[in-house]
Amino acid sequence: MSDGLSRRAALGRLAALPILPALPILPALPTVERVLDPAGGAADATAPADALPPRREPAGADGTVPAPNRKPTFFTPAEYATIKVLVDDIIPRDERSGSATDAGVPAYIDWTATDQPSLHVPLRGGLAWLDAECRRRYGAPYATLPTAKRHAMLDDIAYPRRARPECSQGVAFFTRLRDLTASGFWSSATGHRDLGFTGQVAAEWTGVPDAVLRHLGVSYEEWGK
Repeated sequence: MSDGLSRRAALGRLAALPILPALPILPALPTVERVLDPAGGAADATAPADALPPRREPAGADGTVPAPNRKPTFFTPAEYATIKVLVDDIIPRDERSGSATDAGVPAYIDWTATDQPSLHVPLRGGLAWLDAECRRRYGAPYATLPTAKRHAMLDDIAYPRRARPECSQGVAFFTRLRDLTASGFWSSATGHRDLGFTGQVAAEWTGVPDAVLRHLGVSYEEWGK
């Protein structure tokens, strides 16, 4: 977007926050709420979260969980297509690393939403708001718009302090989606490479450097006596 909704800007903001809610996601407290189903009706989400069966998600070839090619279980095909465009507008591919979709972020968000009923209405309602607003402004849904118009739309909802009151629903949706996108990206193998994080790797121990031994006035020969 026009003034810095890029991977670098997002990383700078996230650096000041606690560790992102990546893997695993803790179960929510049992709740009873009304959620919209993909067909547009309503369904009761009455099962407590801790009664749900544990997830058995297959990992991708690089160990990413869930696998990037996982079929969506919450979003409709049209919603999922919009999510793919949105997350790449938040974290696009650049000379350093792949985009959010390259990192499997759409699968991560769908996987998260499937397990957390509290996300159903905010995500589905937010996508509906975004498409309705894009149709009002530009005559077409978000995912079909050219890049400049998509970014102009996001500029109005990406910065809460300067957003107009009538965009409050879009602001709340985008803030939530941006957090999910960042969590999915930087908990993936692609995100780890972007940060230069190598994880736990085997290292060969060759002993204390000679300069350190001399500074301390000790030697391995002395220790062996």
